[in-house]
Amino acid sequence: MKLSASDFSELTVVIPFYNEEENVEEVVSETKRKLPRARILAVDDGSEDRTLQILKQIKEIKVIAFPENSGQSAAILAGLSEVETKMAATMDGDGQNDPADLVRLLEKWREHSVVCGKRINRKDTLSKKITSKIGNSIRNLILKDGISDTGCSLKLFPNHAISVIPPFNGVHRFLPAFWKNAGFEVLEVGVSHRPRLKGYSKYNNLGRARRGFWDLVGVHWFLHRKVFPKRARSV
Repeated sequence: MKLSASDFSELTVVIPFYNEEENVEEVVSETKRKLPRARILAVDDGSEDRTLQILKQIKEIKVIAFPENSGQSAAILAGLSEVETKMAATMDGDGQNDPADLVRLLEKWREHSVVCGKRINRKDTLSKKITSKIGNSIRNLILKDGISDTGCSLKLFPNHAISVIPPFNGVHRFLPAFWKNAGFEVLEVGVSHRPRLKGYSKYNNLGRARRGFWDLVGVHWFLHRKVFPKRARSV
């Protein structure tokens, strides 16, 4: 797919932040530098540090904020609900994603598809890598979404793909399954991954595994019960 400057002007990058005062300025400035024509929509998820104050001082971005911490899914969904461009993308606010990789995702994008990043040479702890690998294998076995790294936040998709995402806590881990179920082609592209240089992770492996199991049960049920009224047509 040959790109032009106008492609990036129709892209909104949604970035959720929670207690990332040490990273927020660099993450936003790097995104602006590497994707100068894209819009940036930052979501402060009820941070208790100076994250929101710093975001408010950054020019040429849109900022929305929760009064209290509501979770990554809520932050992403709130950001996506404000997207007005033809394309949307998501990425982490901890600096481990390289926003330049969104160019690679857009190069692979084609009509009625979504493109998901797959972290190559992950810079995480061994325990997190093992937990992630097991979780991805089980999820793929049950949901058959064809994605090997659903935990990678780098995802790019057309605006109309947002409407098929059901709002529940934890949905950000199952986006490819919902998109595939709705008829979108789901693609995966290798992307870089960087170590967290400042701050600390807000997740623990045990808590994620416990919630992920019950979410998986619920998503499997939902996908087999969902109806698609848009498939009906006038006769």
